[in-house]
Amino acid sequence: MEFNSFAEFIAMGGHGLYVWLSYGLTAVVIAWNVAQPVMRRRRLLKEQAQRLRREKKHDAKA
Repeated sequence: MEFNSFAEFIAMGGHGLYVWLSYGLTAVVIAWNVAQPVMRRRRLLKEQAQRLRREKKHDAKA
């Protein structure tokens, strides 16, 4: 498919809204799938560090 202008490219022959929403939604889903494990790992490491500090504090008191 050939476009004579950038506006025609964006319009995609009248299907631009569908095309660009599809690309946008795909990008959001991929970003979410990448970000979720990173955020879970950070949360797990933070929880483990807190648990370790509590255990050290508890052992020091005993």
